[in-house]
Amino acid sequence: MATSVHIPKPLLIAVDRRARALRISRNRLIVQALQRELTAGFFERLASPEPAVQVAADEMLRAIQGQRRSKKPVQF
Repeated sequence: MATSVHIPKPLLIAVDRRARALRISRNRLIVQALQRELTAGFFERLASPEPAVQVAADEMLRAIQGQRRSKKPVQF
């Protein structure tokens, strides 16, 4: 979905520089940054003293790691 965001010129210059260095589009860089920001703390929120939550989180992590095809599983 297209949207409009106003980014200060010095920040936009830095975004463009970083996108060029990574060889990706400005849009892709911004989307990736937003995804990281919005998912930050996901595993920390799952770190609960409740044993059932911990068991479920461990099972979910194993399932996610088991489905990775293009990269080796991430080790935490």
